[in-house]
Amino acid sequence: QVQLVESGGGLVQAGGSLRLSCAASGSFFSINVIGWYRQAPGKQRELVASIESGESTKYATSVKGRFTISRDNNAKNTVYLQMNSLNPEDTAVYYCYCNYVQSYYSSTQIYWGQGTQVSVSS
Repeated sequence: QVQLVESGGGLVQAGGSLRLSCAASGSFFSINVIGWYRQAPGKQRELVASIESGESTKYATSVKGRFTISRDNNAKNTVYLQMNSLNPEDTAVYYCYCNYVQSYYSSTQIYWGQGTQVSVSS
């Protein structure tokens, strides 16, 4: 089973920056995709950014040019989400997730972190 530990949320003023981190650990064969979703009050959960095992990245249109997802050079199962130029619309609970394979013969599963609150004041 994989575990995800998130950190880095908090309260920041509009225009500020935060960095989220997510560290995957546990017993698994491989992680195919790891990234972040977010959910604001009254809204559906949406993909923010993801990075694949081949280093291909995806971003929501609303965060392109402001957010950057990257992998720790020394711990490939740790990823960071650098969030710059934050605005109040970025306020949400941010959930780390991963698509992983438990063993060589297993199908892909999704695992979610516990979530971390990001609040941006105007």
